[in-house]
Amino acid sequence: MEQHVVVAGGGPVGLWLAAELRLGGVAVTVVEMREERDPRSKALTVHPRTLEILASRRAHRPFLRAGTPLPSGHFGMLGTRLDFRALDTPFPYTLALPQARTEELFEERALALGARILRGHRVTGLAEDPQGVTVRVEGPDGPYDLRAANAVGCDGARSTVRAAAGIGFPGTAAGVVGFLADVTLDSPPPPGFSAFGPAGGLMVAPLPGGLFRLVGITPDDVTTTWPGALSLDELRAKVRAVAGQDFGLHSPVWLSRFGNATRQAERYRRGRVLLAGDAAHQHFPTGGVGMNVGIQDAHNLGWKLAAVIGGRGAGALLDTYHRERHPVGADLLESSRAQTALMTAFSPEGRALRAQLSTLLATLPALNATLAERVSGLAVGYPPADPSAHPLTGTRAPDLPVEGAEGLFALLRADRLLLLDLTGGSLAGPPAPGVAVHTGAPDRPRPAWAGVRAALIRPDGHVAWAGTESDATALAAAARRAVRRAHGVAED
Repeated sequence: MEQHVVVAGGGPVGLWLAAELRLGGVAVTVVEMREERDPRSKALTVHPRTLEILASRRAHRPFLRAGTPLPSGHFGMLGTRLDFRALDTPFPYTLALPQARTEELFEERALALGARILRGHRVTGLAEDPQGVTVRVEGPDGPYDLRAANAVGCDGARSTVRAAAGIGFPGTAAGVVGFLADVTLDSPPPPGFSAFGPAGGLMVAPLPGGLFRLVGITPDDVTTTWPGALSLDELRAKVRAVAGQDFGLHSPVWLSRFGNATRQAERYRRGRVLLAGDAAHQHFPTGGVGMNVGIQDAHNLGWKLAAVIGGRGAGALLDTYHRERHPVGADLLESSRAQTALMTAFSPEGRALRAQLSTLLATLPALNATLAERVSGLAVGYPPADPSAHPLTGTRAPDLPVEGAEGLFALLRADRLLLLDLTGGSLAGPPAPGVAVHTGAPDRPRPAWAGVRAALIRPDGHVAWAGTESDATALAAAARRAVRRAHGVAED
């Protein structure tokens, strides 16, 4: 089998996937139709779980230096914000960072790890056979083919790869058209400004270089008719209607609109073709979660695809990608639809609903924390196939302060499972190739980890198995079986 993967799309999702595959020892070619990186940034927010993912590859520090931490986020533009400060993570905040900078840092990382990136080249089709997949590409010098073990479509909502693989993309068309503008403000509002009323909703966020991003919706924007290009005069009128002033806005760098078309791929995998990011799910960009979910798709897929190609995992391991990530995408779409309803609730009844929900978020800390965990990605878990498995199975492992290490995240690698031996050394050595063992108990164990004597952590940071057997021999045998399952190998 070819030891090579072609990734269509050189945005954050495709670039992070390329880096993960390289860490797993797989050759990667990224095909990107843009000759240069787009300076306009659709995404501005890096959520806590994405920062954890970066930390698990020792890649987070450049992002922390470049971004601005924000201790709260919004849900449906409600007046009460979500408080991230109490979340169980080393990163209890979102990071404000333009997508262009995120892409730049990801591209530097992918290139440093040996990925090949072809800019100004466009995937036009593909053909699969028992030995691999042939990806057809149009380049500056004409058409050519790339041969690979697998092709991954990270090429957006209009994915050529998805269409070529014959994967359906059902959903609903746009009925709301929001507006977006990156402009200069002579009299900017205070940080965290938002406004909502009968005339619409508006949020204002600072950008590097003295610019500000304005995002909003008015009652006129609840339409199935695309209004055409956004003009500066229209923007100024909308902002004045919602906020009562235009903040002295001028000198637009970007004026755009975005719709709430909501679709999800029927399958995230068909044979040797897989999908991630916007190629797998399209939604209204509420809460700044879309890029983050796409990166988390790539993080789930990367180690599995590298393990199968490298012979460390069985082909069945790739089936778990759809099984685990498709429900996450469906939840994303449901959340986006719910927030869209709140963001277009301009009627007196709608505003009353918003006021009630804001009050609940302000007076019920547990509700606020639960919603913050969901939006941040920290709540994502993958239900185990065995209902009798330990409750930790499938959950995200926190950055436990483990003896002999900076923390659990520092022990994770893209090309191996991690077996935590919390018995003091009874397991004595790796139970299989592709597994590292670390002996040492958590310094401050969480209640959920009480009684756990060993745990197998996947490269993406989710718990594959947790064992409580008191007998060391039985515990080691259970660990070996867990390693086989985590590699997609059927039980004997």
